[in-house]
Amino acid sequence: MTPEGKQTARSLPSRDAQPGSELRLRRALTLPLVVLYGLGVTIGAGIYVLTAATAARAGIHAPLAFVLAALVMAPSAGSFAELACRLPVSAGEAAYVRAGFRSNGLSLLVGLMVVAAGSVSAATVSVGSAGYIREFILLPDLVLIPLTIVAIGAIAAWGILESVTFAAIFTLIEIGGLVLVIAGGFASDPEILVRLPDVVPSLGDTAAWIGVASAGLLAFFAFIGFEDLVNIAEEVKRPERTLPRAIFLTLIITTLAYALVVSIGVQMVPPEELGRAKAPLSMIFERATGFSPAVITLIAIVATLNGGLINLIMAARVIYGLAKQNSLPAGLGRVNRITRTPLRATVLVTGIVLLFALAFPLE
Repeated sequence: MTPEGKQTARSLPSRDAQPGSELRLRRALTLPLVVLYGLGVTIGAGIYVLTAATAARAGIHAPLAFVLAALVMAPSAGSFAELACRLPVSAGEAAYVRAGFRSNGLSLLVGLMVVAAGSVSAATVSVGSAGYIREFILLPDLVLIPLTIVAIGAIAAWGILESVTFAAIFTLIEIGGLVLVIAGGFASDPEILVRLPDVVPSLGDTAAWIGVASAGLLAFFAFIGFEDLVNIAEEVKRPERTLPRAIFLTLIITTLAYALVVSIGVQMVPPEELGRAKAPLSMIFERATGFSPAVITLIAIVATLNGGLINLIMAARVIYGLAKQNSLPAGLGRVNRITRTPLRATVLVTGIVLLFALAFPLE
């Protein structure tokens, strides 16, 4: 950390100020859990939908679009890694803006925008999760949606180690679905390995590169999420060391998974057909493994529940952090003695998510 960074960190409310006078968040998360948290918030609905959209634009070269998007994301990953070292606090984005622009108002605005984005995302995926669950349990939305949101809110309030462990298990199942697609593709057609270089067009193929660039603009959205790692900084062990590693590991693992899945997809299914698919990953899964698409439906339930849980955890930590930075009422910055989580902030976010999910259409 630079001298300027140390001075900036001292200028913000410190979680370690006046030891023993205030209950603090529990520092319990190690690198594997933080990486799984990052993968859970990054790998999500994007790959389930964008596989078709990128194939429609870039054809067999669609995997390269995800590599291009990852390269575009890399400088942002570096920035977040550096800033997380300098200011390892909850509501990290708001703290960075305050330190950089010396503006409490702009800092609060950024923090609330992050909360809004997380709450809308949690509401959206919760509605989607309820839709998948309805394939197995016939209950109306007015019952399923509140049950889903209250359940993930309760897990988020339970404890950071418990809730992130829960999310990590969900993430492993979610990644397991992608691994099944990749393994099934290689098992059913080993020649795919030989054809992998075909996804890179020749330098003189202008039309192909235009398609890759166009698809890359869409693929970019499949990588959004790793930046949320900075908002759990106060619950990470050795954040100045763990967070940068977790950010880059998340980006690298996500890129490899996306590129391999899409490579299998464009090799197993003609890109024109894949581009028209409403459920592209289910189509690829069925072609590659011969199993029923219901397996992917079950994994989709896990993926959407995981997305809702992680976004809710993140938004609650941002509200907590804003309160600790004196931008919101102090009561929202209190840590519950039993759960060692910001319980009031978690309940508030759960209520906001429930309101969004029930009062507004999915679109």
